[in-house]
Amino acid sequence: MITFIRTHPARIYAVAVAALALVAHYVPELPSALVLGLVAAVLGTGEAVQRAENAKTAGTTAAGEGEHQDQADGGTLA
Repeated sequence: MITFIRTHPARIYAVAVAALALVAHYVPELPSALVLGLVAAVLGTGEAVQRAENAKTAGTTAAGEGEHQDQADGGTLA
């Protein structure tokens, strides 16, 4: 389960935000302070998800640069 969470944080975040929006829409008697607190938490979580995705992208890009350098030097990919 933890592997799935680490692999797909943006997808999990999107589902959670969509569910929160639906609850806020269909349960109008929720206190606005609660909704605003959840919105603040969601924004903070979004920042963490973005950093995790950026780290994955940077790792993939760094791994791919070595392969591109080999091609530029006339080498082949193994």
